[in-house]
Amino acid sequence: MLKLILSAMLIVGLAQANDHSKGRCELSQEGAFNVNFVAYKTAAKKGVGASFDKVNYTAIAPVGKNFREILVGSSVVIDTKSVNSKNKGRDEKLVKFFFQNMKGETITAKILDYKAVKVAKGEPKKGTLITEITMNGIKKQVPMNYMLKEGVLKAEGVIDIFDFSGNTALAAINKACFDLHQGKTWNDVAISFTTKIKAVCYPVK
Repeated sequence: MLKLILSAMLIVGLAQANDHSKGRCELSQEGAFNVNFVAYKTAAKKGVGASFDKVNYTAIAPVGKNFREILVGSSVVIDTKSVNSKNKGRDEKLVKFFFQNMKGETITAKILDYKAVKVAKGEPKKGTLITEITMNGIKKQVPMNYMLKEGVLKAEGVIDIFDFSGNTALAAINKACFDLHQGKTWNDVAISFTTKIKAVCYPVK
């Protein structure tokens, strides 16, 4: 009888240990979701950075066990009139000559999938997010490389304005800024977003 009781206690103990070893951390996105871009001008391809002040991010779930549960399916709506390059005159030109030559007043994006890559223990988590961007009424899938470091997730990618039929908009901003751009405004634009990821881990009992 004593052996039977001890065996039962051992089985229960192992089951409890297994329960506490699985899924004890919860992830959530918190704070602002910042969207940035770098456009290029002149033959030397000089970069000009900007962000958007009005970005509406909708998380697929408030918390989850991994990136897939809190990121895949999440979406963002960007008000293009809120572009901010820290230069009021430039921002006015971007809205009037570039964004107003596009359909609609927003750019939307959705995270469709992600793929992590193996990294050494203690190294920042890395991988690729597959996003779907809708601009000028056209949807395109854009891969973005991400890194999670010290609680900050940053993803970076590149879009081609021509892929979104932005020829007219690009030509208009190039004409409006012809002297400043020395007659050259590039069609490739670097895009990125940053957000904070909070991890809460429960101690193993």
